[in-house]
Amino acid sequence: MKALLVENIHPEADTAFARNGAVEIERIDHAVETGELIGRLKGVHLLGIRSRTRITREVLDAAPDLIAIGCFCIGTNQVDLEAAAEKGVYVFNAPFANTRSVAELTLASAVMLMRGIPAKSNAIRRGEWHKSAKGAHEVRGKKLGIIGYGNIGSQLSVLASGHGMHVYFYDVEPKLAHGNARPMNSVEDVLDIADVVTLHVPSTPQTRGMIGAEQLRRMKKGSFLINQARGDLVDIDAIAAAMRSGHIAGAAVDVFPKEPASKDELFESPLLAFENVLLTPHIGGSTEEAQAAIGLDAGIKLARYAFEGGSAKAVNLPELEPGLLAEGRTRLVSIHRNQPGYLSRLNEAASAMGLNIASQYLNTAGAYGYATADLEGDVPGDLLEKIEAMDGTIRARILTR
Repeated sequence: MKALLVENIHPEADTAFARNGAVEIERIDHAVETGELIGRLKGVHLLGIRSRTRITREVLDAAPDLIAIGCFCIGTNQVDLEAAAEKGVYVFNAPFANTRSVAELTLASAVMLMRGIPAKSNAIRRGEWHKSAKGAHEVRGKKLGIIGYGNIGSQLSVLASGHGMHVYFYDVEPKLAHGNARPMNSVEDVLDIADVVTLHVPSTPQTRGMIGAEQLRRMKKGSFLINQARGDLVDIDAIAAAMRSGHIAGAAVDVFPKEPASKDELFESPLLAFENVLLTPHIGGSTEEAQAAIGLDAGIKLARYAFEGGSAKAVNLPELEPGLLAEGRTRLVSIHRNQPGYLSRLNEAASAMGLNIASQYLNTAGAYGYATADLEGDVPGDLLEKIEAMDGTIRARILTR
């Protein structure tokens, strides 16, 4: 089994692989462009990337040995998920491993904004000594509005409650409130009440552009906005206009609609013109602790799929957890089109070869199915060839201990 890990993935990924089986690992410490990536994927079974390396249909077409991709980050927008599914390539990510790091940055940003630290820090660098309490406030007793109460939003609410903040949140699904948090009926209700509004939602057709000029006008005069979730949730020009008018007192932004492709590309934003704005280069999950947790999480998912056929928490193909393979058995795994009669044909093929199916699992999702069969008996050398030739099979593998 060979793995290619790019974009400086944490060594904990190696630990995850070593726990499950022998993997030959090649590392690249930077994002890889399409041409170079295609050249390096020959013979690679497992690919690990972060957010900058793009996996297109062209890349997948050139990687016939690839069985799984691990996104060592939260998002999977950098992968053509449908093309990967069509080729039977599983995609995994690590959506929760950096939860604490993002929540801490958000709380710290709220404290910094309410104390006016960005503006005071900029001033002192110019040699100006702005020692004044005017406009500076404790977060204790203030109202924090959280839009999106998933793993990050809910953990943030606990941290904020511990600092004496009153937490109000909105989520599209009913969520159990933590600490003193109170659910609200709409985004507008959160905007109306909060001293600090923070976003923690994914980028979807429903959330893109969810905060624009109209929503900013609803916010309390002198309030603050934090976006450390996704760059396309907020209209940056609208924030600049609200700052310019004095309606918004400050903002913290970690993600942007257009971000530099590398450290050598110039960053540009209308928010650079304002003093009390905290701008960070998409580092919400960039702590050593978070990267170690991500390396282990995504690495374990890749290794389990490679050596056991387990696909729990996959993002593009059916989830299945067949467990450890017993001694003396052979596991046949098959990604196939979700169509009538496929499992019967698979079982008939195994039976015709004199194999007993000791254990079997199947799950389907949309157009795709995933089946595992633990076989007893002497496996003929042409079993895999026969399964791959069956109508409906996309990709099949044989696993042994």
